[in-house]
Amino acid sequence: MLLLQLYGCKGDRTIRPSGKVYISRENGKYTLYRNSTPFLVKGGAGYTNMSTLKAIGGNTIRTWDTANLKAILDEAAANNLAVVAGFYVPESKYLDHFYRNEKKVEAQYNAFRKVVLRYRSHPALLMWCLGNEVDFPYSPKYNRFYAVYNRLLDMIHAEDPDHPVTTAMINYQFRNIMNIRLKISGLDLLSFNTFGDLKKLDEQLSDNDWLWKGPFLVSEWGIYSPQESRTTAWSAPIEPTSTEKAKYYHEFYTKYLPVNNPRFLGALTFYWGYKTEITPTWYSIVDQHGAQTALLQEMESCWTNRQPLHPAPAVERLLINGKKPIDNIFLSPDTIQTAELKMITTDTSRLRILWEVTDEDFDPGYSATIHVYDAGITPQNSARITFRSPSKEGPYRIYSWVYDKYGNIATANTPFYVIETKDKNTGTRIPAYAH
Repeated sequence: MLLLQLYGCKGDRTIRPSGKVYISRENGKYTLYRNSTPFLVKGGAGYTNMSTLKAIGGNTIRTWDTANLKAILDEAAANNLAVVAGFYVPESKYLDHFYRNEKKVEAQYNAFRKVVLRYRSHPALLMWCLGNEVDFPYSPKYNRFYAVYNRLLDMIHAEDPDHPVTTAMINYQFRNIMNIRLKISGLDLLSFNTFGDLKKLDEQLSDNDWLWKGPFLVSEWGIYSPQESRTTAWSAPIEPTSTEKAKYYHEFYTKYLPVNNPRFLGALTFYWGYKTEITPTWYSIVDQHGAQTALLQEMESCWTNRQPLHPAPAVERLLINGKKPIDNIFLSPDTIQTAELKMITTDTSRLRILWEVTDEDFDPGYSATIHVYDAGITPQNSARITFRSPSKEGPYRIYSWVYDKYGNIATANTPFYVIETKDKNTGTRIPAYAH
C-alpha cells in the first residue's frame, strides 16, 4: 500500500547496527541487541529495589521522566540492569497551555537535548521513551503538537544514534497507531501500557499488521487495573488480595503475554516498587520497606523457573461483619464493627498482622498520602479484630498487612461506606444495616 511506503516507523525494515543498542530484523523476527548481544527485556516499570530485581532474574527498569536520572543510571549499572529512560511530554491536549508557548517549547527542547548529550554514553542506557500516554489525535489543530514532537524525536536521533526511541500508549489503540504512521516518522518501536487488555494484544497486533508490523515493547503490564475491576455501589474498585494478584499474573504471563510474537522485544511489570495509586497496595509489588509480595515471587518463577524457598503468606479475603466487598458494606458511624482476615496459610503462629482504617481515594491519579483513622483496633496482631467506624459519613477502606519472618508480605483490603440517617419524627439515628 502507498500509505505504508510513505509513512512508517523504522520497525518496518531492518535497522542496521549503528552503536550500542539497535533492533535487527532477521528471518521475520525482530531482535533487540545490546553490546552486540541479543537482549530480551525482562524487568520492572519502576526504578527502586534494583538489587532485588536483578536477584529474581530481571534485567531492565523504566523511568517516566529524567528526575534523578544520573543516580538511577549509576545504580542500574552497578546492578547490571538496563534503563528505559523516559522523557515527560505534556499531553497533546495542552495546546494553548504548552504547545503554542514558544518559550516553554524551546526550554523543553534545550533541557531534553542536555539530558541526551549527558547520558547518551552511559553504560546502563537501553533506550529513550519520548512521552508516556500522551495520545496522538488526528485533527489538524494538533499539528503544532506533532511539529514539536517530531523536532524532539529528530534531535534525539541526531544526538544519540546509539539508542532506539519509543513512545508508550494505553493499550493497543488503532487510532493512535494510524496517526503515528501518518504524522510521525522515526520511532524505532512502539510500547504498550496494558493490563486486562493484555488478553487482546497479540490478536490486535496480528489483525492490524497491514497498518503496522514493527517491533514492540510491553512497557507496563500486570494485574487488572482499578478501572477494569468490579466496584461497589459507590464506585470504589474492589482490590484483589496479593495472593489473587499472583494468580492473575501467572495466568497473564503464561496465556496472554505475547512472548512468541516475532515482534516482541520484552515486557516490564508495573509497578516495580511501592506506589500509592487508588490504594497503596493495588500496584505495589513490594511495600515501602521492601517486603516482598507473592507477585514478586511469581515474577521470579516465570523468569527463572525457580520456586520460592519461603512462599509469601497467602490470604483469601477480608470480611467486615462477615460480608465481602461485593456485598456493598454500609456501616453506621462511630460504632463497633468486626473484621476478619480469611487466611489460606495454615500456620499463622509466626505471622505479624497489621491493620489500618483509611479514607477512600477517589482520585484516579496519584495521591501521596491517605489519612489513617484512630479506629481503636483490638486486638492487635490478630486475624480477627474489632474496630470503630469513622464518625463522618463517606467512603473508607480497611487494610490488613501480613508479614512473615522471611521478608514477605500479604495484603488485603475491603471498602466500606459510613452512612447516617435519622428518623424524621424523633431525630434519632437509624442503623445503616436497617436499610
